Amino acid sequence: MTRRLVIATLVALIPALAWAQNDTLSRTVEITDWKAVFGRIEARDQIPARSRLGGTLVEVSVVEGMRVTAGQQIARVVDEKLALELNAIDASLESLNSQLANAEAELARGQTLLERGVTTTQRLDSLRTQVDVILGQIGTAEAERNVLEQREEEGAVLAPIEGTVLTVPVTAGSVVMPGEAIATIGGGGFFLRLAVPERHAMNLEEGDTIRIEGAEGEQEGRLVKIYPQIENGRVIADVEVPGLETDFVDARVLVRLPVATSSAVVVPANSLSSRMGLDFVTITGPDGTPRPRTVVVGTTHSIDGETVVEILSGLNAGEQLVTNRE
Repeated sequence: MTRRLVIATLVALIPALAWAQNDTLSRTVEITDWKAVFGRIEARDQIPARSRLGGTLVEVSVVEGMRVTAGQQIARVVDEKLALELNAIDASLESLNSQLANAEAELARGQTLLERGVTTTQRLDSLRTQVDVILGQIGTAEAERNVLEQREEEGAVLAPIEGTVLTVPVTAGSVVMPGEAIATIGGGGFFLRLAVPERHAMNLEEGDTIRIEGAEGEQEGRLVKIYPQIENGRVIADVEVPGLETDFVDARVLVRLPVATSSAVVVPANSLSSRMGLDFVTITGPDGTPRPRTVVVGTTHSIDGETVVEILSGLNAGEQLVTNRE
């Protein structure tokens, strides 16, 4: 009979023997409350490459997703009227050059006649003026031709910045107007743009750490810009993320924002045990003996490198804990 009592006592003490008493206390800490929102991957700069000339789009050399450099030709627009105007200018220049050759010959003949005393100085001045007038007309025609050539060169559509082609809304053969967008170029880096409910706006600060959940796990970003204008009840903010995946612009990404803080009682994770579906902590009683207590646990957090568990009920801050040896 005595042996049975001793065995029963040892069995009852086995759970307690797995624990070691120390000076660990339950404590109150400030826990950050995170708000889950969706952000969109956007290019910092989205600039349309526009046509400077109205006419027919005869060539488009880019498609969505291509990388381009600043100043690279991505399309060409042709205005057929410019070719006709150039032909007219060339014909006018040919006529003026013929008139110039004839006027210069008359001027040379007049100089010879003046030396012989056959003609007058007034007649020679008139011939010289006629040559100057034709030279002026040739200069005007050449200037007009230069203008038309410049307009033809403006048919080349150039990429305004270095980046990725996001959209190409037109195709070769389309008729375009001056200023019409041929493609949209995204560049200047990529970032996450968030639309946060305005009730959380006062809790956001530039420089806050943001959690991003992606296919490769959780990443951290930094809140770099909060825009002052509220749109449709939401605050727009930008987040920089190192190594952000940019295969798809405007892709939605789950983001967690720090919007508030709250006080919570936490204990080390190794001070908890579970039996029969219940969670227990072991505390030191007034007489120094360990006593199990049922608690309701919450979220697990990492604070200063230590894994702690939030206690929702069953324990007060400052109680001495007995932690698991294992």
